[in-house]
Amino acid sequence: MTDFPPAGPGSDAVMTANAADAIPAAGRAGDPRSGDPRSGDPRSGDPRSGDPGSGNRTPDDHRPAESAALLGALDLGTNNCRLLIAEPSRHNTFRVVDAFSRIVRLGEGVALNGALSEPAIARTLDALAVCVQRMRRRGVTHARAVATEACRRARNGEAFLGRVEAELGLKLEIISAAEEARLAVAGCTPLLDPGRTTALVFDIGGGSTELAWIDVRGPDQAEMIDWVSLPLGVVTLAERHGGLAVTPAIYRDMVADVSGRLQDFRAAHPVPPKAAGGFQLLGTSGTVTTLAAVHLRLPRYDRSRVDGVWLERQAIGRVIAELRRLPYEARARHPCIGRDRADLVLAGCAILDAVLAAWPASRMRIADRGLREGLLVGLMDGLQ
Repeated sequence: MTDFPPAGPGSDAVMTANAADAIPAAGRAGDPRSGDPRSGDPRSGDPRSGDPGSGNRTPDDHRPAESAALLGALDLGTNNCRLLIAEPSRHNTFRVVDAFSRIVRLGEGVALNGALSEPAIARTLDALAVCVQRMRRRGVTHARAVATEACRRARNGEAFLGRVEAELGLKLEIISAAEEARLAVAGCTPLLDPGRTTALVFDIGGGSTELAWIDVRGPDQAEMIDWVSLPLGVVTLAERHGGLAVTPAIYRDMVADVSGRLQDFRAAHPVPPKAAGGFQLLGTSGTVTTLAAVHLRLPRYDRSRVDGVWLERQAIGRVIAELRRLPYEARARHPCIGRDRADLVLAGCAILDAVLAAWPASRMRIADRGLREGLLVGLMDGLQ
C-alpha cells in the first residue's frame, strides 16, 4: 500500500473523469487453484488515454460513504499503464473521479530478450509519474498498485520495481497469475447474467491471456472454480508472428498457436448443455472493446457505449473480417484503434477466434472493466 501526501502548489492540473460513473462492487470470486505462475495483461487504451473511467451508470445517489476514503487502483501490464481513482458510495458502489490510461509497451521484447529494455522503462516511468501525481493531487487515502506479466517474466523486473519506488515513491507489487485472474473476475462480476449458471471470463492481455471458469451463484455473486493463464497475449503473439502485414496464412498460424494451448482447458471445461443452466461468455480487454467500438461505428472510443454491450457471434465474425482486410496504415488511422495498437489488434482477433472456436457461443458480452475494478473492490472490503 502506498501513501500519497498532498502535492505542492506547483503541480500540474488533473484531467477529471466523468463524475457520474458509479460501479457496483462485485461479489467475491472464489480463490483459483495454484498453478502456472504466468499471467498478465493490460487492457489497451491508445486513443483512450483520457479514459473516462469504468463501470455502470447507476441511479443519482452518489453520496460519499462516511469514511471519506478515496481509493486508487493502478494496473501496470505488458502493454498498458492504467489508473482509476474512485470514491466509495452508498449501496455498495464506488464513483470514479479520475482515470488515466497510456500505452507504454513495458513488455516489448521481453519474450525474446528476457529483460525490460531501457526505452520501455523510460516510457513506463513517465506514465507512472503521472499516476503518482494524480493520486497525490486527489488526496488518495488507500491505494494498491500491481504489476503483471512483463515484470514477472523479466529478469530485471524486481530491479525495475526498486527503481520505481526510489524515483517515484510508488510501491508496486508483482501479483501471481492466480491473483490476476481473481481480480479480473471480481471486477467483471456485475456484468454476469445471474440467469445463466456457468460462465467463461477471458482477458486478452499484452503478455498473456487469462481464462476463468465461473460458477454464477446469483446477482453479483460468482465463484471461480478453475483458471488458466496462456503465455500468449497481443504483444507476444504479434512479436512471434508479425503484426504489420498479417497475411491469411500468418493469421491462421496465430489462431493455431493459441488453439493448441487451449486444448487441455477446453477438455476440462466443455460448454455445458442448456439443460445444465446455460452458458455465457464475457470478454475483457482492449481487443474485445475495440471490436465492439468498430461494430457500433463509433466516431471515437466511448466506454459508456461499449461496457456491457452484447455482440452476436455473426457480428464478431464480420468485424474481425473487416479488420483483417485493412492494411496497417488504415488500421492506424481508425479512430477506435490508433497507431499505438494497429500492429496488435489482429493478434487479439486471432486469440478471440481461438477462444470462440473452443467455446462456441451465440453471443458475447463486452466488459470495459476488470483488474482495476477488482482492486477497488478489495480496497473497499478493507474499509469495512
